[in-house]
Amino acid sequence: MDRATDNADRDSPFGPAGAERGVRSGPVGRELRQMPTRLHTVTELPRKRIEGTYMPMGHTATEQAGSGGLTATEHRLANGLRVVLSEDHLTPVAAVCLWYDVGSRHEVKGRTGLAHLFEHLMFQGSAQVKGNGHFELVQGAGGSLNGTTSFERTNYFETMPAHELELALWLEADRMGSLLTALDEESLENQRDVVKNERRQRYDNVPYGTAFEKLTAMAYPEGHPYHHTPIGSMADLDAASLEDARAFFRTYYAPNNAVLSVVGDIDPERTLAWIEKYFGSIPSHDGKQPPRDGTLPDILGGELREVVEEDVPSRALMAAYRLPHDGTREADAGDLALTVLGGGESSRLYNRLVRRDRSAVAAGFGLLRLAGAPSLGWLDVKTSGGVEVPDIERAVDEELARFAAEGPTPEEMERAQAQLEREWLDRLATVSGRADELCRFAVLFGDPQLALTAVQRVLDITPEEVQAVAKARLRPDNRAVLVYEPTEPTDAADTEEGEADQ
Repeated sequence: MDRATDNADRDSPFGPAGAERGVRSGPVGRELRQMPTRLHTVTELPRKRIEGTYMPMGHTATEQAGSGGLTATEHRLANGLRVVLSEDHLTPVAAVCLWYDVGSRHEVKGRTGLAHLFEHLMFQGSAQVKGNGHFELVQGAGGSLNGTTSFERTNYFETMPAHELELALWLEADRMGSLLTALDEESLENQRDVVKNERRQRYDNVPYGTAFEKLTAMAYPEGHPYHHTPIGSMADLDAASLEDARAFFRTYYAPNNAVLSVVGDIDPERTLAWIEKYFGSIPSHDGKQPPRDGTLPDILGGELREVVEEDVPSRALMAAYRLPHDGTREADAGDLALTVLGGGESSRLYNRLVRRDRSAVAAGFGLLRLAGAPSLGWLDVKTSGGVEVPDIERAVDEELARFAAEGPTPEEMERAQAQLEREWLDRLATVSGRADELCRFAVLFGDPQLALTAVQRVLDITPEEVQAVAKARLRPDNRAVLVYEPTEPTDAADTEEGEADQ
């Protein structure tokens, strides 16, 4: 959370803008582009191939060639804080990333949105940092900062000039250890209003803004930990009390429920000494309950559908398919399937609907990777003026059935794997991106080293595995469908077709 950017529902394919990755058009693109998950992009990172491994420019081959020449070391403080350090002396900057193992899946009925609300409260001061001091100190030192909330975690991060690294570590430790001394009714009310206003501006009052909430509510049944999204409901935000917030902090904001990564132009020994100095005295907390079980059948068992009439610019077909859990070969195979089908302008759906049929102005597929529940494949198609949704749906089903029957061509497989490889490079090429990935794999899968070799697992997937996932999962009885119909008819066909040609 910063004062300019809303980051609730970072894992949401259908929410607000402000993202750099994902399907590039429509609300599915705006939100998938900020996900630390399946990322459809077409940007190219300068790179070189050494001993069969692509590496970000500026790095050299080592015995860790399978990780692009990147390394990371792991440490654990006596209070349980896990620390991951990765040196990169290419530029004099350092990134600090702190992941707490708490997200909206840990919330209970009647208190949705508390994880995201607390993300905001973490920027309202601590024992030695008053008010907006965290922003002022970091930005005054030439750094940048933010925080985000998802289903499965909350994270905070700073990128600093290397000589200001100690400041960032001190700031994070001060709020981890002493936020409750500054948390009061005034700050709670202030940030409650901010979050409610975000919801109005970015979800409730924008075209297709609530699509993500509607589809997740269909894909995950009532009572499931992923049934509600991180933004929370207005009623629950109103009901959150100061004691709720205090209890939330005491339970989840403890060193033994966090992973701290530091990446960049660092001296590991000195950095670890600073971490011990500032974080080492913070007590651990053992009161956290495990998240509720997110296990569900692989298949929904029947299509779920809702038709929404709203003031939207065009008709839309959106759908969510249950896909394998993150961290599995099947998830990577599903990733490749969605890339072939809807990952950019060379994909099957874009070529069929936008280029050939001219029945849509945007068409894409993206993957919301989840470790604690079935992942979701997100379809997002915006129709051309005058085209009916059933026509789009028939064409989509034809393409999915053909893909399930035939699988990807060798050219499609090579292109999809290269696209995922580029995106892996994009994430690891910056110190902030690498710090985030190290935390992600540490929190969700127990091993930060997996972040450095993730691309190889994707490159090992076979066309047969991709076809098998598509055949088993991308079918009508395994999807929640959301159809948008404009309240006013539109004659935008000529304009939209012109946009499609660009």
